[in-house]
Amino acid sequence: MSSSQHPVALRLEQQVGGATKLLAMVMGLPLVDGIFPALVLADGVDSLAGILQVGLLVFGGSATVAVILAEMDGTPREQAGTVLTVGVGIVALAAVEAAFAPTIESVLDTETFKRFAALVMLAIAAKTASSRIGEYLPGPGVIVGLGMIATFQPAGFNVEIVNYELVLRATAAAATGVAFALVVALTSPWLREVVDIDRFRFGSAVALGVLPLSLLGHAPGNAPLAVLAVTSLLAFDPNADQDEADADEDPATAAEAMHAEETSGSDAAPSPEGTQTVATDGSGGPDSDAGYGYPGEEDGDEREPWL
Repeated sequence: MSSSQHPVALRLEQQVGGATKLLAMVMGLPLVDGIFPALVLADGVDSLAGILQVGLLVFGGSATVAVILAEMDGTPREQAGTVLTVGVGIVALAAVEAAFAPTIESVLDTETFKRFAALVMLAIAAKTASSRIGEYLPGPGVIVGLGMIATFQPAGFNVEIVNYELVLRATAAAATGVAFALVVALTSPWLREVVDIDRFRFGSAVALGVLPLSLLGHAPGNAPLAVLAVTSLLAFDPNADQDEADADEDPATAAEAMHAEETSGSDAAPSPEGTQTVATDGSGGPDSDAGYGYPGEEDGDEREPWL
């Protein structure tokens, strides 16, 4: 599965070069577009389930899986080293943004901003599922910006002290995504053979679509994790390579190979005792030692004329 079939990875692949840069862009996009700060302000990491969901769906996700499995070269250890190099920066930046979150929250109407955060996740889910749909939707950064403008309350501005518990939860969410990417890198040779990346992509899109419902209280808090678990099971296809090879096999080539096998079997079969070979080219009768008149008859090539 090439990452070019993944809408998000394709868009980023056209902007950056190299697998390492592409992975850094894919995993760092939530930090750049404001998706992660929006989820932090929307209480998206206030529980263990929320930490896992944000880590696996926002920092991990199908785009990260597609980049590692389809674009990164080298041994699993080398790929893991690349993931760790990128992951250190991702975790550090996530901690910094979480440290400023309380100050940003003081100038926003949090309840209204949650709806914009949910809208961001729905837009990302749609872009992940279909590049055609994504062409008609605004970017996550635009939605976050509009949400901050719509909920801006300058009168409430106050420089808040750092909430270390919030920073710890946000860091844990980013570290969860990095750990997920690390596992994918270490097991990439096996995953390439048993994972259907298209199924995983669509399942991840569904899980992302359920996440805003969970944030707004319209779905159980661990519903996105349940969807992601089911997605992983459905994407597991140990016979993917064999099925693809069978589908790609040329029918004409297969028929030709079967015909050659039947011909070789016919030539190797001994003639029944007492059976006489009759020449058909007029070169002799039943007792004639002449061949069929084909090139190579001196080598004992006794094929039937129609073959």
